[in-house]
Amino acid sequence: MTARSTTRDKALKPAILPGALGTGDAVRLVSPASWFDPSKVQLGMDSLRKLGFEPQLAAHALARHGQYSAGTAAQRLEDLHAAFADSSVKVVICNRGGYGSAELLGGLDLTLIRRNPKIFMGCSDITSLLTWLHDATGLAVFHGPMVAGDFARENGVDLTSWQAALVQDHPWQLGPEADMRTLRPGHAEGKCYGGCLSMLVASLGTPYEIQTEDTILFLEDVGVKPYQVDRMLLQLRLAGKLDRVRGIVFGAMLDCVQPATADELLDSVLIRVLEDFPGPVGIGLRSGHVRERNITLPIGVSCELDLTGTPMLRFQPSVTCNEG
Repeated sequence: MTARSTTRDKALKPAILPGALGTGDAVRLVSPASWFDPSKVQLGMDSLRKLGFEPQLAAHALARHGQYSAGTAAQRLEDLHAAFADSSVKVVICNRGGYGSAELLGGLDLTLIRRNPKIFMGCSDITSLLTWLHDATGLAVFHGPMVAGDFARENGVDLTSWQAALVQDHPWQLGPEADMRTLRPGHAEGKCYGGCLSMLVASLGTPYEIQTEDTILFLEDVGVKPYQVDRMLLQLRLAGKLDRVRGIVFGAMLDCVQPATADELLDSVLIRVLEDFPGPVGIGLRSGHVRERNITLPIGVSCELDLTGTPMLRFQPSVTCNEG
């Protein structure tokens, strides 16, 4: 790419793997962003119980503040810190996205989180927390299903990737079941990183700016038109954030269409915008904003993107069974 590089002189931190999830483990449900229908989180909790886990609502998980926030920023931070500080909790899952996670970034107790590594999962607006927590602490985090959304609806969670990412401590992969397609063939290895495109772009120029060096960059969004995707990718390129990316995988890009245009418009826009990008490019990976079977992706874990034949994404272990 010919973009001006703004990458900071900062070595990538090695991934700290959280402990693996086991049957009967406590799962703390937090609401770092927007409030939601309480009946949906109850449905999600029922699903977690059926899977053999013990869901617990954080103290302020059902709070409401202002027009859309799930409690004040102080309450949401308190719930996050309490979840990481509680040694009985193995997993912290967000109830929903919406808006508000970025408000918490400056108040996070990174030392507390670094000293108490555990599985942390969410998507959409939670991307702000996922990328910053990994960048600042080295903790591997997880882009995947949320409780008042995916867990609250039938077939909302891809249980195969959930099991592979959170329970097993050996390499695993995503193949044809992930719905990936190839836009540009090739092979690349790097660190899995990314999330909701709008939130990644919103980090630019802030103290919490995304660090994309040597990554397989995952980008997904919902309801944005192809020209808006074009604009956001241009902003990433101009900010130097694609300069050292090794491969790119787009998500399902749900409802990212332009009225009265061909369904293939987004594909052609991406191919044009990324014509100078040297690495492989895929699309369709079903994680984040999806209609069903939300796939769990480990952010910060080494992976291999193989688009030379049947699209494959192979991961190194994303949890450890050797705690302490």
